[in-house]
Amino acid sequence: MSRVIAVLACGFALAACSMSMPSLDFFKSTPATEQLRVESEPPGADARTTQGQSCRTPCELSVTSGGEIAVSYSLNGYQPQTLQVRAEPSPDGAPRLQPNPVYAELQAMRPTPAKKKKAPAKKVAKKGTPPDQPPPTNPEPGSSYPWPDPQPR
Repeated sequence: MSRVIAVLACGFALAACSMSMPSLDFFKSTPATEQLRVESEPPGADARTTQGQSCRTPCELSVTSGGEIAVSYSLNGYQPQTLQVRAEPSPDGAPRLQPNPVYAELQAMRPTPAKKKKAPAKKVAKKGTPPDQPPPTNPEPGSSYPWPDPQPR
């Protein structure tokens, strides 16, 4: 009988070594989270918070409800915009994000005026010559005929 008790005692001791300690995370409080509704006009803008979450409007994000959060909106063809969201105490004592929903009305960018290209300068030809031919060269000084003589002299 003493052998059975010794084997059981060793078994319990061995089992106790392999058990993990319970986590003490229940003493730590997790920050309160809240659903933040993000909207924009026009819809389809990319919204990004300073906490790192992002989505395409209209959408909801789960954010911590303490402190201040900035929500940045961007959409091609529209000016980017950033809005501040802050935690305010509610009647029950828990902080609530204000404003919720966050709404941004994005302004369209003005089209940049296209730079006018200068027209290439036209070549001015001398009188009596066609405009698409190069000006004549005189083979002999004092000769008024623009082309060389076909027969040698």
